[in-house]
Amino acid sequence: MTDGETSATVLGLHIHPVKGAPGRDLQDALVDEEGLRGDRRKKAPVQVIAAEDVADDTRANVVVTLTSQDLAATVGAVLRLGEVELAVTGPAGSCPGVYAGVRRGGTLHLGDAVSVVGEPA
Repeated sequence: MTDGETSATVLGLHIHPVKGAPGRDLQDALVDEEGLRGDRRKKAPVQVIAAEDVADDTRANVVVTLTSQDLAATVGAVLRLGEVELAVTGPAGSCPGVYAGVRRGGTLHLGDAVSVVGEPA
């Protein structure tokens, strides 16, 4: 996916308010500098995962229809999801997906368009 191209969407939104407890699936999520409202704080404000990597025990916040390879290639770039912008900081450690900080908050909705803003570092 090239700069600004939109061919992916937000497929899932999840928060995990209590460590070890089941998460909650959302239709919409308010996103601020700390991540999705209602989520407990962890290693990064947001974890984004490709739909093809989702498993029953996935604790990622945002599921997108990008391929794993395309998502991994966004490290150092900014993902625009609807009105929200996430600065992708790196891979999610031993988990699939990437970690991101919030560059511009707002309300995120299922079905929002996903695009890459700028070139990865």
